[in-house]
Amino acid sequence: MKINVKDEIAAISEEILAIRRDIHAHPELGFQEFRTAQLVEDQLNGLGLRVRRCAGTGVIGVLEGAKTGKTVMLRAELDALPITEENDLPFCSQNPGVMHACGHDCNTAIQLGVAKILAAHRGELPGTVVFLFQPNEEDCGAPQMIEDGALLDPRPDAIFSSHVWSPIPTGKIGVVPGPQCASSYYFKVTIHGQDTAGYAPWQGVSPIDCARHVMDAIDTMQTLEYNTLDEPTLITVGMIHGGNYMINIPADLEMQGSIRCLHNREKAVHARFREIVEDVCKAYRCTCSVEITCGNNLLSNDEALHNIVCGVSREVLGGDSVVTAGVREMGGDDLAEFFRTGIPGCYYLIGMGNPAKGSVAAHHNKNFRVDEDVLDIAVELQSRAVLRYLGVQ
Repeated sequence: MKINVKDEIAAISEEILAIRRDIHAHPELGFQEFRTAQLVEDQLNGLGLRVRRCAGTGVIGVLEGAKTGKTVMLRAELDALPITEENDLPFCSQNPGVMHACGHDCNTAIQLGVAKILAAHRGELPGTVVFLFQPNEEDCGAPQMIEDGALLDPRPDAIFSSHVWSPIPTGKIGVVPGPQCASSYYFKVTIHGQDTAGYAPWQGVSPIDCARHVMDAIDTMQTLEYNTLDEPTLITVGMIHGGNYMINIPADLEMQGSIRCLHNREKAVHARFREIVEDVCKAYRCTCSVEITCGNNLLSNDEALHNIVCGVSREVLGGDSVVTAGVREMGGDDLAEFFRTGIPGCYYLIGMGNPAKGSVAAHHNKNFRVDEDVLDIAVELQSRAVLRYLGVQ
């Protein structure tokens, strides 16, 4: 089976571009992607795929090849962000306060392009391709899809997912084997003291003073107790609330933040965090409660699938196209939830940073723009990765 992928992409390039711009102009927040999901569903039905909804606005299309083989899944995201766009593009957001400021509009259009190319060759395809379009990635929508049977009928043998990425130049990709995106857990610490008047602090116990020592202790924990090369660990306090009157010491204080680990020993980090907080509070005559909840788990790339992606990239974009420096990050992606079910996967970043086109703003920024040359590049990389995994080309 030989597919001239590049020529076939050229034939649908304008269509992919139009889809991306249409989605960009009509962004929708997580689990509210009604218009976007309908667009995706209509496109997949038009290609003759077996299509179903999952977790409300999630869409899954199954392409069954004429020959037996393995099953591979691709994942793209549907949701936008609660950001007001400040670009002067003719297809800027028409939904006030909502913007595709991360590139999910691109990822969806790219995946539809891959579906169109592969669907045209279903008679020659050895295996099955599952196209999963996920809602609410920004707030961890993967578990809802899994609970609703996204990985059943059929169950994938492998997963590929790509993401357009402005920090990497157009024409390169970023990927590493093993851990690539950190686990992200969120904590809420409530410190209980004894309220009193500010002019008589000895008559109470200040949770504010205690919180100051708790912050010092967790800063020391993350900087001195973990090898930054082997166990990258980041603890950040993002919210502190205590008191409602300037001359009184309050009875309680609440701290919230995140614990991020770019290694698989996060449970031990959580236990140590809890121990330190409780011991410091006890030392300063306070009691406390500590809640830790999961945002994202560690995303770790399968080495064999990583090698497929790197091989395809070097063939398509050149021998020096694979970037590894700065690719591992303390941010998370809930694609990890699919990997955690025991299915190997590879998540890679497709560069679209181009100063000449203004596509270098950070993701989640009101000025975020895309070098649309990335669309054709990404369709080719994803199509070839699928074909390579299925034993074609």
